[in-house]
Amino acid sequence: MGERGMKLLGLVLLVLSSAGYGVVGLNIWPMPKSVNHGKQILLLSKDFALDTEGSKYSDSSSILKDGFSRLLDLIQVSHNVDENSTYYDHSQLLKGLHVVIFSPDDKLQFGTDESYKLTVPSTGNPIYAHLEAHTVYGALHGLQTFSQLCNFNFTTRIIEVRQVPWIIIDQPRFQYRGLLIDTSRHYQPLPMIKNVIDAMTYTKLNVLHWHIVDSQSFPLEIPSYPKLWKGAYSSSERYTMADAAEVVDFAQRRGIHVLAEIDVPGHAGSWGAGYPSLWPSPTCQQPLDVSNEFTFKVIDGILSDFSKVFNFRFVHLGGDEVNTTCWALVPHIREWLNKKGLNESEAYEYFVLRAQKIALSHGYEVINWEETFNHFGSKLNPSTVVHNWLEGNVAPRVVAAGLRCIVSNQDKWYLDHLDATWDKFYMNEPLANITNSKQHKLVIGGEVCLWGEHIDGSDIEQTIWPRAAAAAERMWTPFNKLAKDPRQVTGRLAHFRCLLNQRGVAAAPLAGLGRAVPVEPGSCYKQ
Repeated sequence: MGERGMKLLGLVLLVLSSAGYGVVGLNIWPMPKSVNHGKQILLLSKDFALDTEGSKYSDSSSILKDGFSRLLDLIQVSHNVDENSTYYDHSQLLKGLHVVIFSPDDKLQFGTDESYKLTVPSTGNPIYAHLEAHTVYGALHGLQTFSQLCNFNFTTRIIEVRQVPWIIIDQPRFQYRGLLIDTSRHYQPLPMIKNVIDAMTYTKLNVLHWHIVDSQSFPLEIPSYPKLWKGAYSSSERYTMADAAEVVDFAQRRGIHVLAEIDVPGHAGSWGAGYPSLWPSPTCQQPLDVSNEFTFKVIDGILSDFSKVFNFRFVHLGGDEVNTTCWALVPHIREWLNKKGLNESEAYEYFVLRAQKIALSHGYEVINWEETFNHFGSKLNPSTVVHNWLEGNVAPRVVAAGLRCIVSNQDKWYLDHLDATWDKFYMNEPLANITNSKQHKLVIGGEVCLWGEHIDGSDIEQTIWPRAAAAAERMWTPFNKLAKDPRQVTGRLAHFRCLLNQRGVAAAPLAGLGRAVPVEPGSCYKQ
């Protein structure tokens, strides 16, 4: 593990052993905006039911009903409840959950109201918990919070809601709370992607950034240009457009947007497996050929097909790590550059801005990696969202220029960097060094990134969790409620990591580096 890793392990174990593991405290993750509770206990009725009387939301698409079914599965997944237990006391029975949603609309849009209010009274005849939300998606967050209030009693074999009465008022700090997965470096099967989405709901993350294709492989079907997925690793490591639509629907029914990315003009060598003319030459396969009109026809076709499936407001067009050297070395591109009066850097700008115009024509707003801003920020479309990853001081410059920003600085929020420990994820502040409070709203949120060079279905979950959960609290919880010292939340996060394990999510221990394994026999809560 190394000296640094052993020191970190010792620190985490010390904190865990002194924190009481969060067992008697507030074991809710992420921490809500406002929490009040008591000291009493209610017993979950064996016929715990959903009541929607008075709600303006008809639930014709069964989003709420399905969410409630998942709630029941979550709170019952760890142990068998004894429905014939003699310990049931009718005066302590929590009969159900009364949900009132004020908006009849269930269209998921960026900026959809995700707030909710959850109350669990200690008395009533009968006793019902109450959940109010402006939208069904706020209600889904409330269901997730309620699931963390439920505990199995090993003496009575009954699920209890402890510390009642509860009054929880909650809403997210940032509208964009993302997680990137990469299916180009390694193919991820659909069930694994769905598992990741389900776990995202437990932490209230709301954007799955799907980095679908890259230099290594092109696994997605593009009906307009059907030879593109010849760039897949194999005929079985592919996604049909119907698969993509299923992922989008699965995510949206859980309140999660799917952000699709094609990274141009670099990171696109796999495109030429089906259409070799997209390569500048057989020996120079990327960036894509800027001089070829067919290049932009293909981008237009891809985004046209995307618009039928990926209905999030944004599309990600990449634009990072573009080495334009070979454009000047390939004769026909060099001739085109001379004719246009462009150098290589200007051709890079030309490509990105033209791709942006194509995306805008299909109704998308564009997200680009920060190199585009660093090279020609004043030329970007004013609606561009700049995605920071290289430097920690980019966001202040982006918002000062009047553009929106997403923060993913690689030293703190890259999950494939295993030396980035959970405390770094927790303490990384998206608004750092932005002194003008009026510019804060231009930082629409943050994203943790899992690049897939060493990630496949065998290790994706333990590489994501629990470190992504640490960042999720940073993005959800009001700033004044966040711990100023990560040791203050170690026990609570350890408890949540164990909850993830109980729900079938392979979350790694907190102790040690990312994706660490337990170092010795012992309680989950001490790892």
